[in-house]
Amino acid sequence: MLRPIWHLCKGRCANISSMQIRKAVITAAGRDQRNLPMQTLFDEQGTERSVLNLVVREAVRAGVGDICIVVWPGDEEPYARLLADVGVRLTFVEQTEARGYAHAVYCARSFVKDEPFLHFVGDHIYVGSEVSGSAKRLVEAACTEGCAISAVQVTRENLLPFFGTVGGQPVPGKAGFYRVDTVLEKPTPTEAEQRLIVPGLRSGQYLCFYGMHVLTPTIFEILSTMLQESATGRASLSSALAALSQQEQYLAMIQLGQRFDVGVKYGLFTAQLALAMNGQDRAEVLTQLIQVLATRNLLTEKGA
Repeated sequence: MLRPIWHLCKGRCANISSMQIRKAVITAAGRDQRNLPMQTLFDEQGTERSVLNLVVREAVRAGVGDICIVVWPGDEEPYARLLADVGVRLTFVEQTEARGYAHAVYCARSFVKDEPFLHFVGDHIYVGSEVSGSAKRLVEAACTEGCAISAVQVTRENLLPFFGTVGGQPVPGKAGFYRVDTVLEKPTPTEAEQRLIVPGLRSGQYLCFYGMHVLTPTIFEILSTMLQESATGRASLSSALAALSQQEQYLAMIQLGQRFDVGVKYGLFTAQLALAMNGQDRAEVLTQLIQVLATRNLLTEKGA
């Protein structure tokens, strides 16, 4: 059910051929992870922010101010409070059935309509050297290329169980861009070696999703079919993206920043550490880390 909390963007939908990215969709409806977007961190300037606030900030930095958050019923109000000072047009869409991530994306169909859109997951933090954030470069690339594009990161083989992974061919004359032809969700090393080898990468390295995409409305047509035909009522977004690559041009672009899943063990801690190391309090945090390590070593020596 579509629930406008503030106000919606008015006017005609964008012409997809021009790839004007005016909308963003953030999924945050997982029943076991609903509290993750509410967790707080200190950003690079030392300001306390929620995870959701940091994710929305990525969209704002990319020039996108019409944002939909897919939530579990009842989470609209607490999430809205976290974003009260962000200054975006905010809409909540409820995912009333626990049918997984792909279905959560599909729930935003009435919000997106026939426009391309920026998509994030609500439990990832992005840290990089670009002041404008990681999403801005992705949006600019999608507008230039006029097609769907996913941010990816070169990832070691031992981390494949945590990410969707793409295979494809380099785009001539465009370093770091690949034309996607295969997408697998959390492949085994054997599957990756057989189907996801990308020319130019070292052995044991693959292109795994960074957690942000620019997608066209075609993805909703694909998801609609998959969800209707699924015996479980669920679908895989990776499978839908694989189908997308067979219907229209779909690219992957390497991101040089870091992505942190705050839902995994020590994920929130490592995200905070990365933000601190990239921020104005870097020297102070490094000093504290050294003191912690020195004290630990001293206690270990005394206990030996």
